[in-house]
Amino acid sequence: MTLYADLQVTRGTFELDIDLTIAPGEVVALLGPNGAGKTTALRAIAGLLPLNAGRISLDDDRWDEPPKTFRTPDRRPIGVVFQDYLLFDHLSCLENVAFGLRARGIDKHLARTEAARWLETVGLAEYGRRRPRSLSGGQAQRVALARALATSPDVLLLDEPLAALDASTTLHVRAELGQHLQRFTGRTLLVTHDPLDAMVLADRLVIIEAGRIVQDGAPAEIARRPRTEYVAQLVGLNLYRGTATGTRVALSDGGTITLAEPADGPVHVAFPPIAVSLYPEPPSGSPRNTWPATVTGIEQHAHTVRLTLDAAPSGPSTLLADITPAALADLHPTPGQLLHATLKATEVTSYPT
Repeated sequence: MTLYADLQVTRGTFELDIDLTIAPGEVVALLGPNGAGKTTALRAIAGLLPLNAGRISLDDDRWDEPPKTFRTPDRRPIGVVFQDYLLFDHLSCLENVAFGLRARGIDKHLARTEAARWLETVGLAEYGRRRPRSLSGGQAQRVALARALATSPDVLLLDEPLAALDASTTLHVRAELGQHLQRFTGRTLLVTHDPLDAMVLADRLVIIEAGRIVQDGAPAEIARRPRTEYVAQLVGLNLYRGTATGTRVALSDGGTITLAEPADGPVHVAFPPIAVSLYPEPPSGSPRNTWPATVTGIEQHAHTVRLTLDAAPSGPSTLLADITPAALADLHPTPGQLLHATLKATEVTSYPT
């Protein structure tokens, strides 16, 4: 059974209008900037926010279809893990996991037995009597996941499930969560702002901006061919639009880029910041893309330093370049400094808009 969600929700001046499908065993990540509508979409599927129009259904089983049908959250076969986990502090971990089962009318003894099995599954068998306040962030996340899965939901909704963890814990818990999701046979919607979480955990990415889907596809495809500036930033690429004539692309915002392979018509061009080389003087030889570029920004970026440059009018008006600490020492870049940027045509990817 496939989850189908035609989500049309209006909240004040904001409008969400997206279509989602999630197949059995599939993990779909919903990404977008703050205010894009990610949490609104999750709350609508959970039944915490009614639709204004559209439909949510699991095959022929309809959960929400205005104006006649609305099924409350407790009557939807869902499990939800919220960003702050929302564990009940007055209950033990065992009772937290058993809560959903008890709410569905399952006998207390049977519910506790099943809860204990799930705590063992997530590696917390010995934590059953503890209260949530005594847990680490990673342990609380696993208890919340066990509680969500204990009811055998058809749909699992994860709202920024790793956001509350510190950096030293995230890597381990992300790997554990991935293992649980691989075993889960239902449909999973992961709402996140973190591209790494999405790339590692999801089978498919759905990118939304301002309440609309701007890109939908496999993680590798989206990483190779971003279609908006936001997506390009997520995957760490320079991205521009332009019109190709042979190996020359006239950029929409001015300047040109030379390609290794000819193209024709409206295209996106993309390349990684690490592909941009910088020199204090015009380089010798004849690189196919060479632009004078003014430094407009400098920031530490992982193990490199990222420079933002303005290469207009001959090149892109905003150009990102990643350089090593050694190159930083050689260049001594400062805002306003003129450098010379080069880019091999073979490093540039082009694809139709």
